Amino acid sequence: MAAEPTISLADVREAAARLQGIAHRTPVLTSRTLNSLVGAEVFIKAENFQRIGAFKFRGAYNAIAQLSPDQLAKGVAAYSSGNHAQATALAARELGTSAVILMPEDAPRSKLEATAGYGAEVVTYDRYTQDRTALGHALAEERGLALIPPYDHPHVIAGQGTAALELLQETGPLDALVVPVGGGGLIAGSATAATALHPGIRVIGVEPEAGDDTKRSLESGTRVTIPVPRTIADGQALDTPGEITFPLNQRLVDGIALVSDAEIVTAMRFAFERLKIVLEPSGATPLAALLAGRVTDPPRRIGVIASGGNIAVDRFTALLAG
Repeated sequence: MAAEPTISLADVREAAARLQGIAHRTPVLTSRTLNSLVGAEVFIKAENFQRIGAFKFRGAYNAIAQLSPDQLAKGVAAYSSGNHAQATALAARELGTSAVILMPEDAPRSKLEATAGYGAEVVTYDRYTQDRTALGHALAEERGLALIPPYDHPHVIAGQGTAALELLQETGPLDALVVPVGGGGLIAGSATAATALHPGIRVIGVEPEAGDDTKRSLESGTRVTIPVPRTIADGQALDTPGEITFPLNQRLVDGIALVSDAEIVTAMRFAFERLKIVLEPSGATPLAALLAGRVTDPPRRIGVIASGGNIAVDRFTALLAG
């Protein structure tokens, strides 16, 4: 049975206090051109400017900061396709501990190198034939490390929710919040904060078409497992929603929009040309959903969490050239 939701607005606010002066308070961007295309006021929380280039630093730091001194002395472990890997590595370094990170062997080289650059030991695996969760738990147990999962952890979820908390503090009430969905931690934390502050807000998740496990799960009422998706949105290439995140999202999320890889590239191009920012594919999916008209009956004021911008220049140019 799935774990009961355990996250509250108070948890998110405590995480925000813990992160104050540590995480960046990222900017909120607007564009008249985007507003005209969408037919609404759009406010983009640019987490590509967060430390390590993505929102993941928020959750990793919040979780590691609450470990006991004994646990910190032993070190931490994590598994991730890239952004949580970098976040855990940097947070561990900031908090004076060590990190061992399990990453897929086909993860973007820029993310592998950045993770190692923050001082972590990187261990690779085949994401298409091996179970990263099982491998991660085994690695942590074998070495006596505290496991910091990428999304299925109350402290990680609460940390991620601080992105939405900051957004709403700057914009005031919004009619809708559009958030990318991988394992569900960002949207679970964001929805926890947003719906507590503004009960009428619509929370809409966005997944790549090939990785629609959360959409299928919400429609069926239970966690569904799909083949590991092949999509340019590597940060959303998961096969099943989280055990902790799913019941939260069942209760708080209003729906899931799907976008194609081509629509993601269009959004990346728009962000670069019009907003003057670089977004990785996963970070561009909410913008893609808006530009492609996947958010039906667009409300008047929409918040978007652009979750990250970690992409190497050669891959970025290749995607946009294609």
